[in-house]
Amino acid sequence: MRRRDFLAFTAAAAFAPSLVARAVAAAGPIDVEAILNDPEAPVGGNPQGDVTIVAFLDYNCPFCKKAAPALERIVATDGRIRLIYKDWPILSEASVYGARMALAAKYQGKYEQVHAALMAIHGRGVSEARMEAAIRGSGVDMTQLQADLAAHDGEISALLKRNLDEADSLGLVGTPVFLVGPFKIAAALDLDGFKRVVEQTRARQHGAESPAQ
Repeated sequence: MRRRDFLAFTAAAAFAPSLVARAVAAAGPIDVEAILNDPEAPVGGNPQGDVTIVAFLDYNCPFCKKAAPALERIVATDGRIRLIYKDWPILSEASVYGARMALAAKYQGKYEQVHAALMAIHGRGVSEARMEAAIRGSGVDMTQLQADLAAHDGEISALLKRNLDEADSLGLVGTPVFLVGPFKIAAALDLDGFKRVVEQTRARQHGAESPAQ
């Protein structure tokens, strides 16, 4: 990502606990605790990481897919990042299908496997049939997946509704969006972009922890 684009997206520090009491135009108040600690939201990386990335994604979003390898790599190589997945299927009915299948896979501990398989499908307008084929190839137990999808339909639907409400409260208009510390980035970051925003987040955190001079 070009530096000027990165700065344009991160200059408006649009996500911080101080915003809990504020409302975005035409939306409700921002519930930071719910965004960061929804017990049903899949979590990757280091659960005790010092930097949290919240990723709002759609399996039919080409820009989400473009950013996916860099996001996976920064989480794996950094070792101190907590990654919260927010399935936000807004582009098509197939997007909803993919999100529901990925979230059902969470109950057998394979959300990230299915997520990665869906993100690896090239192109936009991906059909449910292509998504199903990718899911089958991910190594997930399809019989168990279908059983969990039926058994946890209510929980999955409720989580997707919460994700939608959270996106609305933040004023999000499309995918991908990455919340990293105080930064809201509506762009497909590359590895350098992710490294830069993580470094800036840590610098801010360390500054806040330093005693006043």
